[in-house]
Amino acid sequence: MTPVTQVEGRAYPFGRKNVDTDVIIPAAWLKTISRTGLGKGAFESVRAEPGNVFDDPQYQGAPIILAGDNFGCGSSREHAAWALLDMGVTAVIAPSFSDIFSGNAFKNGIVTVVLPQEAIDRLMEVAQTDPIHIDLESQSVTTPFQDRYEFEIDPFRKHCLIEGLDEIGMTLADAGAIDAYEATLAKQRPFMAPVAD
Repeated sequence: MTPVTQVEGRAYPFGRKNVDTDVIIPAAWLKTISRTGLGKGAFESVRAEPGNVFDDPQYQGAPIILAGDNFGCGSSREHAAWALLDMGVTAVIAPSFSDIFSGNAFKNGIVTVVLPQEAIDRLMEVAQTDPIHIDLESQSVTTPFQDRYEFEIDPFRKHCLIEGLDEIGMTLADAGAIDAYEATLAKQRPFMAPVAD
């Protein structure tokens, strides 16, 4: 997982509430086991609307989405996080998130920032013309207009995001201790050691 300390750039001023995972990535796209290419299907039903924000050239490649309450509700599909990453999104700011989506986002290196609706409303205005800056270390969202909003994040999730650690990375960080344990176990209980071919 790529370490994340800051996310800066334009933000899609989406703002909709109760955006479920089927809106993020429709079920027809779930036939793949690959994480790549899903960005083309992201927000397919929204992109069918004329003048939608996701096809507006001024937001192309934006790393942030501004959303409404309960973003990522619905099914637990991890493809939703993969689709966001594939379209270049590494952070979503909303008043609340589905727990399952928030967990999937975290495990894939996407920062989910919870801010009150008033802050979202202000950021939606800023996003029309200017970039937004998220700093994970200081746990703040700032704008070029001196707006500053602090957010809470679980310390463990913050550590993992900053260090770029997923479950495999955390296990590999203890590889020396695991190897030492296996060597000790092999000496203490040789009958459990694997048989060489």
